[in-house]
Amino acid sequence: MFTGIIEATGVISQLNAHAGDLTVRIQSATLDFSDVKPGDSIASNGVCLTVTALGPDWFSADLSTESLALTLFSSYKTGHRINLEKALLPTTRLGGHLVSGHVDGVAVVSRLEKSGRAWQIYLKTPPALAKYIAHKGSVTIDGVSLTVNELLADEFRLTIVPHTALQTTLQQLAPGQQVHLEVDVLARYLERLLTGQTATAKSGVSLELLQQRGFL
Repeated sequence: MFTGIIEATGVISQLNAHAGDLTVRIQSATLDFSDVKPGDSIASNGVCLTVTALGPDWFSADLSTESLALTLFSSYKTGHRINLEKALLPTTRLGGHLVSGHVDGVAVVSRLEKSGRAWQIYLKTPPALAKYIAHKGSVTIDGVSLTVNELLADEFRLTIVPHTALQTTLQQLAPGQQVHLEVDVLARYLERLLTGQTATAKSGVSLELLQQRGFL
């Protein structure tokens, strides 16, 4: 799990294709690798990657065909800048929100507007994901935890403050650009519960129980 608070940025230094799969090497001069070991997770532009090898200022990870189909990594080139966050610890400040690193899909930047020193970013997303986005709720864009400030007919608006822009790749956004989108994981679980989707194991939680406890 992650928080969506970016620790550093890096660049893709190497891409190796393997019969449909992909090995990526990401280099960063600012990420602290002192406590990283093979098998650890690092969110890279919001995608949870497992470290397979590492050096003083780089790590490698494999992306399966599933990951490549759901993310933008198949279109990335060497030199592409990436947001990085190591997996959270029990003692980590939860400054953003709970992020799984499992990208739900791709959103497209429709327009940008300057607002004081901040930027207003408008994004369009597939209808299947739009239903999970709520006013003042949380979303993750390329691994960055952000608050939804406005919902419109077919897009939503985010505000990027100067600090966030400087510390992440969001300062490079442009109209038409695609970004990774992860919706709030709690929205997905809530939908499953409220719509009564069948699960293989019963949790004991029901609509009646939620009503009794005052949640509904």
